[in-house]
Amino acid sequence: QVQLVESGGGLVQPGGSLRLSCTTSTIIFSYYTMAWYRQAPGKQREFVATLSSSGSTNYLDSVKGRFTISRDNAKNTVYLQMNSLKPEDTAVYYCNAFNIYSKTDYWGQGTQVTVSS
Repeated sequence: QVQLVESGGGLVQPGGSLRLSCTTSTIIFSYYTMAWYRQAPGKQREFVATLSSSGSTNYLDSVKGRFTISRDNAKNTVYLQMNSLKPEDTAVYYCNAFNIYSKTDYWGQGTQVTVSS
């Protein structure tokens, strides 16, 4: 059973930074594409950033240059560094793990990010 545990969300002022963490004890990163998604109130869940098993990254256009996805294999953790945050970044952020062999998706419980003055 894959478990993903997010942390690091909170309230931050516009222009501020947060680092989200997604920790798992069961994933072998070489088998998975890791990603962050977000869902704002009244909106559909949207892709934010992906990190492939080979290390390539992809970002939502509106976060390019501000957000960075990375992983620490030794800590079994994936990060989302968010800088220059804007009110429109306010959402619940979810960690996702996609097994590239079984084509199975796993989700964390989400962490709230609120950008407000």
